[in-house]
Amino acid sequence: MAAAGQRRPSLRAVAPVHLLLLMIVVSFGSQAAAVGGAPTWTTALQQHVAYFDTDNDGIVTYSETEAGLRRIGLGAATATAAAALINGVIGPKTRPDNATTSRMDIYIENIQKGIHGSDTGSYDAQGRFVQAKFDEIFIKYAKAEPNALNQTELEEMRHANRGSNDYSGWAASKAEWDMLYSLAKDKDGFLQKDTARAVYDGSLFVTLAQKNGGSSGGN
Repeated sequence: MAAAGQRRPSLRAVAPVHLLLLMIVVSFGSQAAAVGGAPTWTTALQQHVAYFDTDNDGIVTYSETEAGLRRIGLGAATATAAAALINGVIGPKTRPDNATTSRMDIYIENIQKGIHGSDTGSYDAQGRFVQAKFDEIFIKYAKAEPNALNQTELEEMRHANRGSNDYSGWAASKAEWDMLYSLAKDKDGFLQKDTARAVYDGSLFVTLAQKNGGSSGGN
């Protein structure tokens, strides 16, 4: 409380001080994360990929992808082949111009550059999750059960999303959904909506790894 005769600072004078302090706190927190802690990823796609970044350096190597796929339930041969394909295709797309690491390394900060065509649109161009597009999958194709897809319905959905002559997109979409279905379908052969939703931010990977007795991955 100001003493008698003293002028109170105006809100106009105080506000910039508070904003400056806030900026310092935010800047310090960001630097601390970059120097000593795990990166804080903001988009769902970044969080999805960060599961595989076990050393939290922002880069997913081929060996990290292969180990992560094995943790969530893929066999050794399948995980090896899938990791080679994933990192071989996405790594060069996300690689900064000044990078000196392997061309197969995936840089999480640029992962939106690896988005393929013929998909559901549940990630936008920046890698953010689009709830309306995700809901649309089940509104259109979940016929046997309202909040789940069987294998036939998944195939119908994939074919409907195919872009003209987008052969690489078709292949990527098939590989992703086939893998998800094989690892996460329930005992009745349905991929539940909540389960599918969890793959978009990577939280499903943690669940699958724990189910298989493995570690929870990175970040």
